[in-house]
Amino acid sequence: MAQTLRAHPSIKTLFVAGTVGLSCSQLTQAAGFALIEQSVSDMGTAYAGAAATAQSVDTLYFNPAGMTRLPGTNAGGAVHLILPQTEFNNEGTTFSPLLGGAAITGSDGGDASELAPVPHGYITHQLNDRVWVGLAINAPFGLKTEYDDDWVGRYHAIKSEVKTININPSIAYKASDKVSLSAGISAMYLEGEFTNAIDFGALNLIPLADGGLGGGLGAVFPGQADGHVVVQGDSWGFGYNLGMLVQLSESTRVGIHYRSEVEQNIKGDAKFTLPTPALAGTFSNTDVEADVDLPAMVSVSGFHQLNGEWALVADYTWTGWSSIPELRFEFENGLPDGVTTFDWKDTNRVSFGAMYSPSGSSWTYRAGVAYDESPIRDAESRTARLPDADRIWLTVGAGFAPSKNLKIDIGYAHLFINDPKIEKTGLEAEDVTRGALIGSYDSSVDILSVAARYQF
Repeated sequence: MAQTLRAHPSIKTLFVAGTVGLSCSQLTQAAGFALIEQSVSDMGTAYAGAAATAQSVDTLYFNPAGMTRLPGTNAGGAVHLILPQTEFNNEGTTFSPLLGGAAITGSDGGDASELAPVPHGYITHQLNDRVWVGLAINAPFGLKTEYDDDWVGRYHAIKSEVKTININPSIAYKASDKVSLSAGISAMYLEGEFTNAIDFGALNLIPLADGGLGGGLGAVFPGQADGHVVVQGDSWGFGYNLGMLVQLSESTRVGIHYRSEVEQNIKGDAKFTLPTPALAGTFSNTDVEADVDLPAMVSVSGFHQLNGEWALVADYTWTGWSSIPELRFEFENGLPDGVTTFDWKDTNRVSFGAMYSPSGSSWTYRAGVAYDESPIRDAESRTARLPDADRIWLTVGAGFAPSKNLKIDIGYAHLFINDPKIEKTGLEAEDVTRGALIGSYDSSVDILSVAARYQF
């Protein structure tokens, strides 16, 4: 084992950066989880046609050019209650084969997810026959997973939480009876907290050129000298969005919408809990910093009114997750950069839906299906902080108008996820002290949403 490790001249940098860096690196994993839940009426059709329907203030997020179909002043608010299930099944988690490969003891971590509310609010105003303005406040990215402290994957992750708030004013221009254009700017605040255990016992056994990092621990073994790290950080980032709505015929329209990357310069601190004070010199509490480019998105949607009661909708959305090839944290106390490579891919989302408005009724009924691709390529690149995978959406919804100006929408979605697997071998330099994490997840998501909108 010693001979193998000495083949890497920078092994100390790799092990120290790996142990500390993972706790920070997963910030981008969390920020990489986009929350499409920005409309209740469109959720009923699995967000098919979201950039083209333009039937409510929710169009502010999916395509502000749709404001030109909303006369006067309109306001709306909603909350989506997201209930995910994320339960890990251990299938052979061990310490790294380079450190003996013994089994790591601990629980499976319990359900790592919990109920999370995602709110949003929108308002639009018609200035004249050609120009509309609007303001959207929402949460376009977010994540929370938290395992039991003693679980077998504790060196990979315990708690991961990201919250965002996006403030997005927009303007729309009706260029003709058939074409509307829009532009907007985004100011996005991001806040995150990430924790995991550190196996100082594993660090103590690594034969380094300077005699090791034991720091007075003596002959301890992997799993016998745990510490912890808590990383917190926040940032403001800015971007823009552009939209176009084209009325192809009286019954058919197409919407195209683009959201730019949002550059986040995250600054925060790392705080360590150590098994011995002798390690405080190397693992001292410190400020940290990282740059992350949240991905650009492009959506193309279609809306077609079949007759007076039925309408069909469809959508294709591309998300550029390859904008995050790695995350590199710089530590002010002199620790080597914490680097994690992601190898994420750009993703595609395709959805189809239908809307039914019975003649003479104030109700509208909706249903939809979507295939939603994950940026994670395979089990080897999946992490415990974001055990994400491709999923299929099935959705239903309804809208009711109790008065001429007030409309209420409800929606429900169930997401089928194909039991994602994770296969961290513990052989990569950044995983040697974290171990091999082998297993699968029982995963699913249920979403229940309600919204109210009013035309003044």
